Amino acid sequence: MYKMILIIGSTVVILAACNSASSKKIKERKSAAGKYTLTEVVKEPLSSSLQLPAVLEAYQKVSIYPRVNGFVRSVMVDRGSIVKKGQLLLELDAPEIIQQYYAAQSKYLQAKAIYAGSKDNYERTVAVSETPGTISPHDVEVASARMLADSAIMNSELANFRALEATRSYLTVTAPFDGVITERNIHPGALVGPSTSVSGGPMLMLEQEDRLRLVMQVPEMYSAQLSDSRQVDFHVNALPGENFKGGISRQAGSLSDRFRSEAVEVDVQNPQHRLKPGMYAEVIIPVTGSVQALVVPGSAIVTSTEKKYVIAVRNGHTHWVDVQEGNRHTDSTEVFGNLVPGDKVILQGTDEIKDGVSIE
Repeated sequence: MYKMILIIGSTVVILAACNSASSKKIKERKSAAGKYTLTEVVKEPLSSSLQLPAVLEAYQKVSIYPRVNGFVRSVMVDRGSIVKKGQLLLELDAPEIIQQYYAAQSKYLQAKAIYAGSKDNYERTVAVSETPGTISPHDVEVASARMLADSAIMNSELANFRALEATRSYLTVTAPFDGVITERNIHPGALVGPSTSVSGGPMLMLEQEDRLRLVMQVPEMYSAQLSDSRQVDFHVNALPGENFKGGISRQAGSLSDRFRSEAVEVDVQNPQHRLKPGMYAEVIIPVTGSVQALVVPGSAIVTSTEKKYVIAVRNGHTHWVDVQEGNRHTDSTEVFGNLVPGDKVILQGTDEIKDGVSIE
């Protein structure tokens, strides 16, 4: 009897302890529910700005090489010279080309004179043949054939003469556009030619500097989000405290296989030549968010070693929802995942909040 009473008493104590523990857990769960702040998922594009490195390049840049073999007679420019389109830069000396030119000119003039004679003979023959019985039709045909042959020879000599005339023009090198000479690798007396290496580089380097290209690589996820305004701000380290503006003028239209980015160019007016090709810049580009994006506070996103997720609360229970991040602006972030507008997520997400926990 004593043993039975002892067992019953122990059972009562254990049940009381269990009830006490259950009551404690319920109280803790109720108190835990009050410490989580929920926020609502909204659907809207999140506009922001993107900061990228870029480099300034000359709007036009050309390496000037010789097109014919010859000796440098004179150089009219040097490094730093400002030149205009069509301005004479240097002259080459090639006597054999000059002789070939004058020989071709003589042959053309000779062929032209022969053609003129055969043409006059043909016209006279045709005029006389109008009188019956004076000249046979065969003589008229022979005169016509002679005139056509002389005409073909003259045209051939003319083509050869014009080709050598063009070759002769290569002895004078002019500027193809307005710009600045940034390299000079030759001096008078040097032997140059298409197959001759000139100090490992071109004779001259010409760059347009009153207008520049600002070239940057936009990452894949932002390449389709460039703002319609097309305006960007940038600054260069060489001119601290100064901000410059430009408009997006060109996009590559395809992504680089190596960097998974798209090349974007901004035209920059540089009338005072304060900016130099080769300068590095930091560009701020406005980007527009995706119309399909959902926006949550940045603190709601939990980042682990395996994934990123938000903790949604549905029917009083927590659910880990995998997401991908998009644009960020202040404390808001675009997310893409199994969410709908109006979903409730925990504002201060942490991996200590497990999946499937009941929150009342």
